[in-house]
Amino acid sequence: MPDTPLDTRHKALKINLDVRWYGTFAEIGAGQEVVRWFFRAGGASGTVAKSISAYDMTVSDAIYGPTERYVSRARLQSMLDYEFQLTADRLSDTRGDTTSFFAFADTVVARSYMGTNECHGWMGVKFQAHPRDQASQIIIHVRMMENDAALQAEALGIAGVNLLHGAFFMHHEPEKLVESLLDSLTTGRIEIDMIEFSGIEFRSVDNRIMTLKLVELGLSGAAMFGPKGEALQPADVLHKKAVLVERGRFRPVTHVNLDMLHCALEKFSADPAVKGKTILPIMEITMRNLLAGSDKVDRRDFLARVDVLSACGLTVMISDFFEYFRLAAYLAWRTKERIGVVIGAATLIELFNEKYYTNLPGGILESFGRLFKNDLKLYVYPLRENKNLQMKTVANVEVAPELRKLYGYLADRGSFVQLDNYNPEYLSIFSADVLARILAGDASWEKMVPPEVADVIKKLGLFGCPKPRR
Repeated sequence: MPDTPLDTRHKALKINLDVRWYGTFAEIGAGQEVVRWFFRAGGASGTVAKSISAYDMTVSDAIYGPTERYVSRARLQSMLDYEFQLTADRLSDTRGDTTSFFAFADTVVARSYMGTNECHGWMGVKFQAHPRDQASQIIIHVRMMENDAALQAEALGIAGVNLLHGAFFMHHEPEKLVESLLDSLTTGRIEIDMIEFSGIEFRSVDNRIMTLKLVELGLSGAAMFGPKGEALQPADVLHKKAVLVERGRFRPVTHVNLDMLHCALEKFSADPAVKGKTILPIMEITMRNLLAGSDKVDRRDFLARVDVLSACGLTVMISDFFEYFRLAAYLAWRTKERIGVVIGAATLIELFNEKYYTNLPGGILESFGRLFKNDLKLYVYPLRENKNLQMKTVANVEVAPELRKLYGYLADRGSFVQLDNYNPEYLSIFSADVLARILAGDASWEKMVPPEVADVIKKLGLFGCPKPRR
């Protein structure tokens, strides 16, 4: 059955019996859970050049250099670089022509005795796909979901074997490699919220697609990348920052999208709970929006949206959180600072549609209780659908009669902040209209988006815009 995934022991045994792979295992925290699989599978002498576990901080610093945080990407990278180079230097003369050297490393904090800490860690492999080849690398960040330290360690060991097996035998198919990371596991045991491919073997890999893949597969509820397309680890990026999120289609980014963000930033920054804090603005796209009724994401459309957001220098989040309270809970788990969400008046009205909360025992009341429990505020941009209609704001939006008192209560407690500092010239701009003009070849769309967005759309031929002739 060639399509049947191997179990963990058989994956470790397959690596042990393949004479190409030889390297070092360096593991900090949670025991030597990955290398243990290779010893138990048999034939480990053909794979394991050295196994090391540097628990003591002084010992760890003496080997890999000092660091501020031991469970961090920086520490993982220093481990990978040091161990890979040491193995290659020591063994390349004697077996470099026939051996692909590798270094596997992880640095993890598992469940403590008190059981109150976040359980997570960094894991990676630096390897040669062929003897004498330049090194390639895969780094992931994992969150252990089990409540028992022994079960967490077991899940970590399985994930490490999956990563090594994928790197050695699936490096030419990175998407299948990502899919294999949870073989013999479930997301109830471990989550992967960041992945990055680098090096010669992955020179054609777009890490934005790999980031999307994590959320597509349910490996994580959300994933992030920076303005240059670099993969980001959400907890690191969000730590101790006040966060302002704008959800949208961004197809494409228009003057309205950026005006919403800038207006909200001005109000958000003035909040006494935020003053003096570092603020991280995030543009969020949900999987439901990317799928848009299809069963598969249009990758070209996804990258087009990301390209225009990158042109504006913005951080992007891809999430599977259709409900806003789930987004709020995700952010609140990673930062204790204030959270704000930027929405339009039309979205505010939709929030009061009870059909979205039928799956909650407490219905709309439970949803709003979760959404606003940490003093989260919604920053509401006005809506004017055409010149003949009244502009919709926090003060005059209409909700169902039975929900008016609930709306009034939330408005009175300051949960809604009206953005009255908007640019009136932008109220008539809608993304759907911009997209239609691009497709129709109507150049007037260029005035409806920021200049940097117009430039990248024309240069790359995004959203159906013809590329310039050479």
